[in-house]
Amino acid sequence: MSHNFSYRHLYYFWVVATEGGMGKAANRLGMAIQTISTQVRELEKQLGHELLRPAGRGLELTPAGRVALQQADQIFQLGEQLPQRLRDATQQAKILLRVGTSDGLPKIVVSRLLDPIIRLPNIRLIVEEGEFDELCGQLALHKLDVVLADRALGAYPNLKLHDHQLGRSALAWYATESLLAQLGLNPTDNALPQCLAQLPMLLPSRHAAVRLRIDLWLEQHNIVPNIIGEFEDSALLKTFGAQGLGVFPAPEWVHDDLQRRYGVRYLGKSDGLEEQFFAIATTKKVQHPLVSQLLAAAASHLEERPA
Repeated sequence: MSHNFSYRHLYYFWVVATEGGMGKAANRLGMAIQTISTQVRELEKQLGHELLRPAGRGLELTPAGRVALQQADQIFQLGEQLPQRLRDATQQAKILLRVGTSDGLPKIVVSRLLDPIIRLPNIRLIVEEGEFDELCGQLALHKLDVVLADRALGAYPNLKLHDHQLGRSALAWYATESLLAQLGLNPTDNALPQCLAQLPMLLPSRHAAVRLRIDLWLEQHNIVPNIIGEFEDSALLKTFGAQGLGVFPAPEWVHDDLQRRYGVRYLGKSDGLEEQFFAIATTKKVQHPLVSQLLAAAASHLEERPA
């Protein structure tokens, strides 16, 4: 497409007209008044019409100038919208995945479950944490694409939801080396479960589905625990455990991450005690490509760590 004027010259004219004078335009553009004046005169020469004329101590638009300003407004206002339009277009090209995570599900497990998809180049991930029932309600209203939880769906007759088991992991016990040393315990002695009665204990609150199973397991092994802390936030529980305040349970599946992040020692797993992980979706056959990929990855990689 050919044209008989420079858009650069038109832009200088537009700034002069919108700012109301050469001086203000020069301040806005950081240029000399003479330079801007020369550019505007060059535009007038290209168009063959006078656009600005003296009026008192300032300038006013000629009839041709008013027409030019109307056109320039449309051109440069659209131009100013271009960066945002491009950002919006780029975001729309991404695959959006809205994940709800049950507050009873350990955050370190959430991180591992999402790891296979979080590094994909075309993903935009939104993660919300909340109570299980509330998240299921949001899922039913299609405000979420999937809910990751530490429990199966249970009875929700009015909600057309389906649970998909991601896997299970034995529950293991961890403590700092300094805490064990205080009681003369060696993590290599394999003294579970008897040593648990000698150690202060940190447990998930009854908000977590696994808590009831832990209580039953302790009772079955005739262990009266010295519980000094109960936590809804699993990350906070591990933080206190890493400070040597007590022994604590965690899924053996995240053993390597747990030792790397918190520097605790592995005491052993609880035979017969495990934590389960589920994905809740709106359809029995998952349609969302990222949810399908998440389920497949979990089925392939969620394995118990060998003793």
